[in-house]
Formats: sequence, C-alpha cells, structure tokens
Amino acid sequence: MKIAVYPGSFDPITLGHMDIIRRSAKVFDKLVVAVLCNVEKKGLFPIEERVAMISKLVEKYDNIEVVSFQGLLVDFMKTVDAQIIVKGLRVGLDFDYELQMSHMNRKLSDDRVETILMMASTEYSYISSSSVREILHFKGDIRSFVPEEIIQDVLKKSETMEG
Repeated sequence: MKIAVYPGSFDPITLGHMDIIRRSAKVFDKLVVAVLCNVEKKGLFPIEERVAMISKLVEKYDNIEVVSFQGLLVDFMKTVDAQIIVKGLRVGLDFDYELQMSHMNRKLSDDRVETILMMASTEYSYISSSSVREILHFKGDIRSFVPEEIIQDVLKKSETMEG
C-alpha cells in the first residue's frame, strides 16, 4: 500500500491545499494530512480546530486521514508507515525550499523517504495561508481563497482574535 503524507500548518486551509489533497488522494492508496503543531508560531487556529476543519472537508474520502504532529516529519512518517511526502509548489521560490527539505528528509531517513512535488493548479498558484490571514486582518473578502464550508468558521475566528 502506498501511503503518502501531506504536511503543513494549514492555518487556515485554502482552496490550493484542498486541490493538492484531492489530487493526491487519487494517486495514493492512503493520504495522511499531517497538521504541524508549531509551538514557535501563534496561528489563527489552534491545532485541534485545524484538524477538525480539514476532517470536515475530507469526510467524503475514504482514503484520507487527518492528524496533528510535532517534531521531525521523518519521525512522524514512521508512525504512519509512510515513505512519500507530498508537497505543493506554487512558484519557483517554493521549489528551492522544497528541494532543500527533500534532501534533508532523505538524509534523515537513510533514503527511505521520497518527496513528490505536485504543481499547484493555475487558479490556486497565488494563494497562501499567510495571504489569507493578511486579507482577514484588513477585513477583505476571502471567499475566493478558502473552502466555502469553512468560511464562516474562519471569519468568526478572525473576529474573536481582534476583539
């Protein structure tokens, strides 16, 4: 069974992330969406809420699991018996960073882990979680960037963060 891990902070999850998730679920027997718990970073959503939102968005897929993790990705991958990392690429700068991380993860895993780079669909290639958070900060319209099912959750969280 080919198990892949799609890691990220997903804070909040975007249409671009969902595109990579849907496409990856078609390629691999099982996809684990691994939500990174970064203790150094104060995000918009706590880790439990991010996992819950993504779980809601992927509940119709029987080969997707959503979990949180912290620590080294290669260590987490051992716990889910995965050998493949899926990463989405939007622009050239993403490639430089992901190439470096790919080499690092292969070295840390004694060449047991491979990284698959999936190109972002054109219509999502400019979307990032940080740009969505910035739009929220200035009370802009995020409907073109975030899955419809969670827009109200994101707006509500943004309002409570300001208050």
